[in-house]
Amino acid sequence: MDYTKLEQLHALPLFDLMERARAVHAAHWPDREVQLCTLLSIKTGGCSEDCGYCAQSAHYRTGVAASPLIARDEVMARAREAREDGSTRFCMGAAWKGVKEGSQKFEEVLDIVRGVSTLGMEVCVTLGELGAPEARALKAAGVTAYNHNIDTSPEHYPSVVSTHSFDDRLRTIRHAQDAGMSVCCGGILGLGESVVDRLRMLEVLSQFNPQPESVPINLLMPVAGTPMESHAPVDVFELVRVIALARIAMPRTKVRLSAGRYSLSREAQALCFFAGANSLFYGEKLLTTPNPQADQDRALLRDLGLEAQAPDPAQAAPATDPARAPAPCAAC
Repeated sequence: MDYTKLEQLHALPLFDLMERARAVHAAHWPDREVQLCTLLSIKTGGCSEDCGYCAQSAHYRTGVAASPLIARDEVMARAREAREDGSTRFCMGAAWKGVKEGSQKFEEVLDIVRGVSTLGMEVCVTLGELGAPEARALKAAGVTAYNHNIDTSPEHYPSVVSTHSFDDRLRTIRHAQDAGMSVCCGGILGLGESVVDRLRMLEVLSQFNPQPESVPINLLMPVAGTPMESHAPVDVFELVRVIALARIAMPRTKVRLSAGRYSLSREAQALCFFAGANSLFYGEKLLTTPNPQADQDRALLRDLGLEAQAPDPAQAAPATDPARAPAPCAAC
């Protein structure tokens, strides 16, 4: 969807926008299902990147100590716990700039992925930058989806991080899609961006070919010691607007409530679901930040008449639209 259309929709009264988004959602997601995803940090801290929001960056003193890759048996135990608690997608994140084929750490991750893929859950990883060979290896090992957020608009991105570029992000996304993996790709609200930046972010995401299988919408959780520790919270109605716009611009994409959900009331989350969210990170922790308890989430879904979506580990990645060009990427 182009920027002009997104701008027109954003200017609508909130209830009008939500009604439009709800109609799109009902047409493409009629079963009142919500995807439940658990996120585990398998390698925490010590990252060489300088993302201004991140507690795991080695550039800042945040109190998050660097730790090695978690052992395979421990990851398997956590994945089984997540499955028993109702999660249908298990997401594993490592605080690295990226991975390289043939390296010991990458081979260890591939072994972990092969193990988790036997549990009947969807498998998602986020490991930083990928080349084409690494993407193919992850797909062969059993990865369902690769997470790599664009965070914000191309124009605002240099204000967020300097150690890699927006085009670096697009190149990794392209490699993941070319390897046949679904892409989980969204952004963060509260990075000092303008409304224009939020709309540009959605424009870029919606113009991927294929569009992302899932789009996490994160709220910045300011971390002491990072450059963004004093950023003001995002107004909940602006969050709802972004979710509604994402639903309209990407009808078949799962829109996920992600980081920052801990600060939302039940009523605010209900508005988000009504506007088109149909996925959430589930469990008490997201990498290094808190998340609502699983029993609270189950109660909320029950009260809203929503049900957990069944896992589909063999799901096919969204198909490329031959009538549209691939996502632009100057670095590809």
